[in-house]
Formats: sequence, C-alpha cells, structure tokens
Amino acid sequence: GLWKYELEDNEWEILQQLHDILKILKNTTLYFSRATPNLATVMPAMDHVGNMLMSYLRNKKYLPSIRSAVRLAKKTLNWYYQLTDRSHTYRISMVLHPQHKLLYFKAADWEDNWIQTAEQLVHEEFECSYLSLDADSDLGHEADVLESNGNILMVFFFFSFYLAFVLTQS
Repeated sequence: GLWKYELEDNEWEILQQLHDILKILKNTTLYFSRATPNLATVMPAMDHVGNMLMSYLRNKKYLPSIRSAVRLAKKTLNWYYQLTDRSHTYRISMVLHPQHKLLYFKAADWEDNWIQTAEQLVHEEFECSYLSLDADSDLGHEADVLESNGNILMVFFFFSFYLAFVLTQS
C-alpha cells in the first residue's frame, strides 16, 4: 500500500535543501508577524533575504533544480525591491532613521548617484512640506497648522530627524 509513496534518498536530499532555503523566508515572515514592521525595517530585511538567496545561488552544494528555483525567488524579490524606487517614502525613512541614515546605503553598496538622490529627496521634502511653516506663529493658529498640514507631530518629528541628519552630515 503506502510503500509506493516512500521517498527515495535523492528526494530526501531535495527536501533538505528546500528546507534550508525556505527557512530564511519563514524566519522573515515570522519577524514581520511578531512586530509591527516599519519602513526602516523592510529594506534591510529585503536586503538580508536577497543576500541569503545569492549565497544559495552560488553554493554548488545545492542541486541545479534548487538553484533554479532560488533564481526565480531572487527575481521575484528584485521585482518587489524595485518597487521601492517608485516610493520616495522608503528612501526618506531610511535616511531619517537614526540607526541607518546614509550609512545604510553605503554599506549596502548603493551607487553614489542613488545615495545622492536619497539625500536630495530628504532635502526636497523638507523644503517643500516643512520649511515654509512659520515656527514663530502664535498658538491661536495651531488649529490652522493642524488642518493644513495633517499631523503636527509628524511635522515636529520630520523636522527633528531632518535637523539631526543635517547636523551629523557636517
């Protein structure tokens, strides 16, 4: 009966190799399921998964069929990663994050012009959305500021992080 479904040794090897590779995806899923992910944790996690997939691709211990599947997974990850290029928010959040700043992009071997673009996005966002706010306005206009700019805390935090960013770049 059931003996015809018993796995052969080579099938066990395939399963072991798949287990090794799928473990990184499981761990990443659990990481994001345990806490509320924020933008500054998404990119480093994607980079880590991408680096692990590249190491599996280069490792000749894995069967060609497994490496082919990893190549497809890496291609899919790259597709999602390139979507972050369409959103300035990802890059701005990384630059303003106290732990990352521009050092993250340098450590990830981003091209210099990409790093300059990320920095420029922060400056442009600050100048466009926050520089024109009158810091000396009296408290009676606070409701107007809230209404016209959304959340005053966001303005405060963006300005604080931007100021810290500018000061640490000197």
